[in-house]
Amino acid sequence: MLRTAPTSEIEYPESDGMPMAETDEHRIQMTDALIHPLRARYRAQGNVYVSGNLFFYYEEGNRDAVVAPDVLVVFGVSPQKRRTYKLWEEGRAPDVVFELTSRKTFETDLGRKRLIYEDLGVREYFLFDPLREYLRPPLQGFRLTDEGYYDPLKPQSLSTGEWQLESQVLGLVLHTEGPNLRLYDPETDAYLRMPEETESMLAETESMLAETESMLAETESILAETESELTKTAAALQAEREARAAAEAEIARLKALLDRNS
Repeated sequence: MLRTAPTSEIEYPESDGMPMAETDEHRIQMTDALIHPLRARYRAQGNVYVSGNLFFYYEEGNRDAVVAPDVLVVFGVSPQKRRTYKLWEEGRAPDVVFELTSRKTFETDLGRKRLIYEDLGVREYFLFDPLREYLRPPLQGFRLTDEGYYDPLKPQSLSTGEWQLESQVLGLVLHTEGPNLRLYDPETDAYLRMPEETESMLAETESMLAETESMLAETESILAETESELTKTAAALQAEREARAAAEAEIARLKALLDRNS
């Protein structure tokens, strides 16, 4: 296993100045399809860190002992933002790592990074090729065995031409959908929502709320009109009762007068 070494204070760079991802498709997958949905999934737990494309230093005192996972998930640590992730400070390696393979990275993803993640004890390691140019099949994965070695996972080929893999650690099914990698939750029978889907649902909810408020306002208007009519009707009935009582009193008076004169 890789070992840390005690050292005096040392500066650990936060960036190498390279762009976050090669293409827009890779950036979309990193942030919209993975980081945002996973953060939303675990936000309420308060002890799950989800991030991506930040330097992960795994050997104290060695600035070269660093990788930058596209996406990482760590259980049992604070979800607060970090500039870098240092193994010796956090006390645990990521539980799950995703790499979005590209022309420049696929050999490293399958070689050096795979060995590093295995040696560090990353429980599951997934690779996805959004452009489907460098990985066959485009979705691949590894799971750490009890002996500390990676066991390749066999992706399931679907009749639609897509692929899927199960993540036991996340409790999710990874499902390719064209250039997208979707995260399906068997417990809710639904995909984790991407930001545009959340925004669309929010817009739909706001539209329904506006429609409900409009209907409520219309109902209140009808109710006010009805109450006004009821008030008028009640006043008319009261006036009618008073007129009838007055008429009956007059009739009684006249009868009494007739009785005295007869």
